[in-house]
Amino acid sequence: MKKKIVLIQDNEDILNIMDEVLEDEGFDVTASLTTEPIEKIEEIDPNLVIVDEHIQGTKKGSEVIEELKSDPETEDISAVLTSTSIDLPEKAGRCKADDFIEKPFDLDHMIDVVKKNS
Repeated sequence: MKKKIVLIQDNEDILNIMDEVLEDEGFDVTASLTTEPIEKIEEIDPNLVIVDEHIQGTKKGSEVIEELKSDPETEDISAVLTSTSIDLPEKAGRCKADDFIEKPFDLDHMIDVVKKNS
């Protein structure tokens, strides 16, 4: 059974690279440039959500994660925040993310973080 990941990024190139690498690693990835998959989170039932801090739409990635973590239905889903932001560790801590990936990132490091948290 493949582990499921919801991947939300602000940059299409980065989204495609992460999607391809994670699929190659054997994950079932739902990739999006918007928070749309979050609205179907219970239907998708992912092991892990990876959200960029700066996504198109109304919410920041940290707000998306905070909402997931404060809902009893979704609080057990692992969440990783990604960003170029220098205060990413603090942001990730505040929104109760399980981990974070700083951009630009090393693909091996990304895979390690995903495997550790999925």
